[in-house]
Amino acid sequence: MILVVGSSNTDVVVKANRFCQPGETILGGEFFMFPGGKGGNQAVAAARLGGQVSLVAKLGNDIFGKNAIAGYQKEGIQTGNIVVDELLPSGVALITVNEEGENTIVVASGANHGINNHDIDTALPLVENADIILLQLEIPLRVVQHVIALAKKKNKKVILNPAPAQQLPDVFFDNLFAITPNETEAEILTGIKVHDIDSAAAAASKFSEKGVQNIIITLGSKGGFVKTAGYTGAVEAPVVKAVDSTAAGDVFNGALAVALEKNREWQEAVRFACKAASVSVTRMGAQSSAPYANEIS
Repeated sequence: MILVVGSSNTDVVVKANRFCQPGETILGGEFFMFPGGKGGNQAVAAARLGGQVSLVAKLGNDIFGKNAIAGYQKEGIQTGNIVVDELLPSGVALITVNEEGENTIVVASGANHGINNHDIDTALPLVENADIILLQLEIPLRVVQHVIALAKKKNKKVILNPAPAQQLPDVFFDNLFAITPNETEAEILTGIKVHDIDSAAAAASKFSEKGVQNIIITLGSKGGFVKTAGYTGAVEAPVVKAVDSTAAGDVFNGALAVALEKNREWQEAVRFACKAASVSVTRMGAQSSAPYANEIS
């Protein structure tokens, strides 16, 4: 079983030819509203690709929260440990997508920042039964750290997707099973600017020094760099025309968790995740862009 602990948002999206400059108003094009949030996105991606998934998150008692839970249940995700907060609203993300498929995102976290250690302790049976635990950073860091600590006690494999990018204390890395930063996140966490394979390798070595067992640095359309005991090197991504890159990293992580749960070798697992992410960027939306298993050859 894959346990995802993280955020759940509703994404409000506007397509435009370009991004606004400070103080500028531009006329956009199409408007969309999608279920999102890094935790929710990763859970849906893993479920669609064949994983048995449980999600621990916190939502508001509002239409966004109710729709989100119904959507997760429709995807076959176990939602018994999604907590409904009676005071805080559900999280919302405001997203602009330009004509190249790039995006800018501003998040109002709402109930995501209300999740606490007690909510995690209540879900302890899920931690104990999980094969892989998948984490991101759209919930309070103290909660992420608490999950990591519980997982270590239970000898569970934790994949940390350190997004959104921010500094982390070294306790997060000590004996961590895997970390999956993109170029920006890797630079913030290691001090090494990642722009090619050589710099990715240098950043990966820094993560190894911090105690991380397996490192996958995602490089967008260039694929990823992998440093593990069994394989070190680059993995290419398929060439596609991007429409919306909003959840590409989340789909990558959900797919990676599924591949590893099925005991695929690291190189094969990362290649599978790259394929899934490449499909996702050809579609609008976050969770709606996640592919199904029969779409990944």
